[in-house]
Amino acid sequence: MMQQRARLLRLAVATAGALWLAGCQSSGPITTHGGVSVTGSVNMTDQQVQAAVQSWGRQYDAAPKDRLTILNYAAALRLNGQSEQAVAVLRKGVIAYPKDREMLSAYGKALAASGKFDQALGVIQSAQHADRPDWKLYSAEGAILDQMGRTVEARDRYAKALAIAPGEPTILNNMALSHLLVGELKPAEQLLRQAATQPNASSRVRQNLALVLGLQGRFPEAEAVARQEMDPAQADQNVAYLKSMLSQANTWQQLKSGDGKKAAG
Repeated sequence: MMQQRARLLRLAVATAGALWLAGCQSSGPITTHGGVSVTGSVNMTDQQVQAAVQSWGRQYDAAPKDRLTILNYAAALRLNGQSEQAVAVLRKGVIAYPKDREMLSAYGKALAASGKFDQALGVIQSAQHADRPDWKLYSAEGAILDQMGRTVEARDRYAKALAIAPGEPTILNNMALSHLLVGELKPAEQLLRQAATQPNASSRVRQNLALVLGLQGRFPEAEAVARQEMDPAQADQNVAYLKSMLSQANTWQQLKSGDGKKAAG
């Protein structure tokens, strides 16, 4: 049992960074004008993402300096795993719109997705205004700091973000992942439960809550949370996500067999 717990905690540490970056992809709505919208992109299928890349790519070729096209094309590229290309697109975007906070924020997140944390931190910090701070930038900065191992500073940024936007599920989700990174599963669960109660909580929050429950060996509860969707297809996608994450440490079968032993006992 102790060895299984250690494997679960190693998985928690291994997955936290990927979950942050996935969350960053969907934070902040991006409006659209003619292409496949990337708003709510965390729930897009692979086919929808590829269609978005093609559609926004054509619009980008036609109007490479259009602000919304740049943002949407870069978001689609990131979702398709093309982080380096997204960085290149957004680098041109910040040259064209040097004072645009949304453009700078997107550029910083793309840099972080590419593993360029020092550069990402500098860009995010330069986009922040002391007189009118943006909670999204504080939350993004916290996620980058956590990736750099600067946990205390990261949680300070989350606290600042929550002071501006109390109860915001995106911030609570990032705080939970901060705890997940260091194997603190109970605080992570509490924060994700709080986030999941918010009316604007995304499926990603419920996916992460299910994962944290699964990492604690509470498989039936984890699957029940993963299926808490109005859309059956989304519920199935959440369960598939849960299986995928837990299978990285072969925990899916371990948890099922563990539950079977408990039931038999």
